[in-house]
Parts: sequence; structure tokens; C-alpha cells
Amino acid sequence: MGVTYQDSNTRMSQVAIHNGTVYLAGQVPTDTTADMRGQTEQVLARIDQLLVQAGTSKEHLISAQVWVTSMAEFDQMNQAWDAWVVLGRPPVRAALEAKLAKPEWKVEIMVIAAVPEA
Repeated sequence: MGVTYQDSNTRMSQVAIHNGTVYLAGQVPTDTTADMRGQTEQVLARIDQLLVQAGTSKEHLISAQVWVTSMAEFDQMNQAWDAWVVLGRPPVRAALEAKLAKPEWKVEIMVIAAVPEA
């Protein structure tokens, strides 16, 4: 079975699907004037959109990687995450502090999800 790519440009794809597994590129906020919680909510909403486009949803998350620019704001990110993640179905997750590609970004999140069997 081959790989399907979605929302691609010459550098990267936002989504790759292989053998029933959906891989998302790291997602970042569009409104960088928002605080950490607001930026995280934007990123999670975009993840929702991309997962649906790929035939799955956050109910089928397998793993997540979260990068924040400041651990001082980590609780704000977790507030948005906890309100979003499906109760009883949290993915495995790693979260760390990092310098992101643009200084106005406070958070980037990358997830992997399963495509549910029909």
C-alpha cells in the first residue's frame, strides 16, 4: 500500500497516510497575538480539521508531540489540551520547551492517529 499525501507544497505535506495511520506535520497558530492557551486552541482546531480531512478524528489519536516556547506558559497549553483531548483516550505524549521557527509562535503540535476500520 502506498502513501497518500495531502495539502502538499514543494517542501512538505501537512498530512501523510500510510497503512491506516495518519501523520500530521507540526501545526502552528495563525493568530500570533493570542496567548499560549489561545494559540494552542487554534492549533488543536486545525488538527481537528486535518484529521477529519484524512478520514479520522481525535478519538483515534495514537501519539502527540508538543513544543512550547516557555515552560512558564505550559499550564495554559495544558488547559487547552485537557479541554480538547477525548476523556479516557489520551494519546501518548511528549512535551518540551523549544525555540520555534518563528518567534511569535508559542506552540507547535504534531500528532499521529489511526484511521478507524470501516
